[in-house]
Amino acid sequence: MDLHAIAQMIARTSQPTVAGRSARYPLLLLAAYAGWWGMLALAPWYRQDWLLENLLVFVAVPLLVWSYPRLRLSDTAYTCLFAFLSLHAVGAHYTYSDVPYDGWAQALTGHTVSEALGLQRNHFDRLVHFLYGLLVTPAAIELLDARAPQRGVWRWLVPLLFMVSHSTIYELVEWGAAAVFGGDLGQAYLGTQGDIWDAQRDAALAAAGAGIGVVAVRWPRARWARRA
Repeated sequence: MDLHAIAQMIARTSQPTVAGRSARYPLLLLAAYAGWWGMLALAPWYRQDWLLENLLVFVAVPLLVWSYPRLRLSDTAYTCLFAFLSLHAVGAHYTYSDVPYDGWAQALTGHTVSEALGLQRNHFDRLVHFLYGLLVTPAAIELLDARAPQRGVWRWLVPLLFMVSHSTIYELVEWGAAAVFGGDLGQAYLGTQGDIWDAQRDAALAAAGAGIGVVAVRWPRARWARRA
């Protein structure tokens, strides 16, 4: 996270960017995320797992900053990415299988989420896998539309398959890391919590989120095009 580069970019927020849009909103999101990430990076519960979880951030955030002048995504896409990365920062801080949402709910309402929904495991990782599909899909669609335009049914299938491939590759990366590191670190990163079908369920949730995301983005535009 190059704070000097972020500061320089924020100083230029009054200048118009692609299509005359101001850079202010995306850069405010970037600054807010940098502050949130930095706070959660101070004392994570398991530093080695935190480092592994943040490999995604160390690649994705600089890539988004680097590509910004070349491909300005919509404010909606940046908002969705901000929400996903912020939740991912929470999972990395606590380790996904130990995020204490039940404790938070108990303090606020006197009841736990697990009791209310009959859950037998910590489901924060499942939630974030679903939200990965849902919240990253708008940016993926805009990237594909700009760099690899599709026609007909492929406008629906290509973004969905693009997201499904990412989620599948990530599950393979998790398996590889667990095999390489082993022990407590491998188990913490893999986060199966005893579920032998964990990878398949995570991938299925990401695919479901992506499917909803594709419909949410494409359907209103398709209806508008039919009326025009």
